[in-house]
Amino acid sequence: MRAPYPLRAGPFTPFTVLWMDHRSRIRRRLRSLAGLELFNIPFQAAVWFGSLGLPLTAANATGFALVALVLLEGAAYWAAKLRRLRAPGGPLPFATAFASARLANPPLLAAGVAFTTWSVVMDPGAGTIPGLGFAVFGVLEHVNYFHTQLMYDTREDLRHLRSKGFRRSHLARDLERRSLTPAERRERSFRRPRAARRPSSRP
Repeated sequence: MRAPYPLRAGPFTPFTVLWMDHRSRIRRRLRSLAGLELFNIPFQAAVWFGSLGLPLTAANATGFALVALVLLEGAAYWAAKLRRLRAPGGPLPFATAFASARLANPPLLAAGVAFTTWSVVMDPGAGTIPGLGFAVFGVLEHVNYFHTQLMYDTREDLRHLRSKGFRRSHLARDLERRSLTPAERRERSFRRPRAARRPSSRP
């Protein structure tokens, strides 16, 4: 018995057009995320140390450098995701570097928070307090990228936050998949519910 519709989508079917548009939206999203993280580094430096006139003390520079480091890692991650989108099914580019950053960041951030906290205790003021704030924000950015997603800026993310709470970050899940064997990846994909395998607008 013939099916009432073709089983394979042809090159110019509505399904194909919708799928291409979906991939195009993801590419634009990834480019935007990578570009914004890179743009934020000089922009925030200009705002805080230029327009607002914060003194460029050791404490303030240390705290801001920590934020800039994690933002740079975030931009690199979104760029790697974009690169993988061009070759679907392959491993995340530079996954080893991201795994190393996940281990190297915590001691750097801890040292930065300790130094800026000590600076505030010794000489509280505009030359130290912002630096501590930057350092704490760097810790939050590290958690957001490498462990638990803290930023929810799409309707789908907000629905998930309201219904299920916080979720693991994209990078944490990518690094977990990196440690699985091909057979384990196939098994995990097979066990996922059908609804979870539908394409989404998230990268």
